[in-house]
Amino acid sequence: MLLRSFTWIMTGLLWVTVSTPSMADSRDHRQGERLFRDQCSGCHSLDPGVHRAGPSLDGLIGRPAGDLDDFDYSQAMQDAEHTWTTETLDAFLADPDTFVPGTAMVFWGLDETQRDQVIHYLESATAE
Repeated sequence: MLLRSFTWIMTGLLWVTVSTPSMADSRDHRQGERLFRDQCSGCHSLDPGVHRAGPSLDGLIGRPAGDLDDFDYSQAMQDAEHTWTTETLDAFLADPDTFVPGTAMVFWGLDETQRDQVIHYLESATAE
């Protein structure tokens, strides 16, 4: 009886240990999706070639700034000499006008947790 109880306890602990990171990742992904929908989707699409006030974010990670031929970027973004990585996107979403002075993006930034959630969402949602 004691051995059976111990086995159930260990099985429960193993389940919690194994499932907790994926549950947290899933929760962060959902939160990132919600933040994107609430904060970004009014101006940006995730669909290839579908532009709104801002360019499509499809395939964003790894793309040079201002690089889509079918979107009319601000001069500041055209002149930006960086590639979108998680690090550059983090800096941009923290304070767009400081990272790319003169950007046409009207956005006051996200806090660190929100940026992390949105970036991870974009990584998975826009992977090529």
